[in-house]
Parts: sequence; structure tokens; C-alpha cells
Amino acid sequence: MRISYKGDYALKAILELSLRYGYGEAVSINEIAASGDMPEKFLEQILLALKNGGFVKSKRGVKGGFYLAKAPGSITVGDVIRFIEGPTGPISCVEEGYKGCKDLKSCIFRGVWKEVGQAISLVIDTLTFEKLAFRYKERPVDERPVHEYSI
Repeated sequence: MRISYKGDYALKAILELSLRYGYGEAVSINEIAASGDMPEKFLEQILLALKNGGFVKSKRGVKGGFYLAKAPGSITVGDVIRFIEGPTGPISCVEEGYKGCKDLKSCIFRGVWKEVGQAISLVIDTLTFEKLAFRYKERPVDERPVHEYSI
């Protein structure tokens, strides 16, 4: 599985909003971008996609910005990755209904790739943004970004 910049930025944006969840304020695009060293214009497109996917909501106006549409404990890393990137299997032949290979039933590697895909899914589908936010906050101070906001 390979994560594009789009996927990486989507994950970082959801994490930033998770860190601020429950404070009752929307977070501006420039604050989200600064938190993860992301280009604002590209991030704007990603946040609009995440809004269409039901992950975030937006608020207009002076104190406008984005906030999570649901609790961080109900959003998994797998949810976001699959929404932005598509299937997480290491090769397309492990996807349900795949018919692009004549050796599908006899290929010894297909079983290996299925196991790899299951291992990936086990990690990303059980890791919520609530857990990630907790991990983030528990890191030693010297491992935190210098531009981090005090939350």
C-alpha cells in the first residue's frame, strides 16, 4: 500500500481536527496547513473532498473553518485512506470480483498478498483518530513540531 501526498495530508488534517475536537471552534485552513506543513490550496481541495465524504463540516465567516463531522473515536485511519486513495490491497488481484488474471486460482502469491492486505487492514481499521490524538499528546515534547499550537 502506498499513500499519496493527498492521502497523507487528509490524514494530517483529520488528526489536527481530532486534536481540537470538543473545543467548539472551527479551525481555519491556514492553521491546519501550518500544523502539517501542507500547501493551503491543495489542502482546500482535500478538505472539500473530506466534507463531501462526511468526515468534516465547515463554518463560514470570520471564525470559520473546518471541524470534525463526528467524534474522532468513530473515524479510523482505514476509513480516510480508502475514501481518499481507494482499495488498500497491495495488488489488484486480491480485490473482490477481480477477473484480470488467468492464473487467479493457481497463483501462490495471491494468498500471500491477501495476508498482507489483511495485516494492513487490521492496523488501519482498528486505529481511530482518538487513539492517534492520544498518542500524539503523549509524545515527548522534543518530538513535537515547533509550530504546534498549545491545545
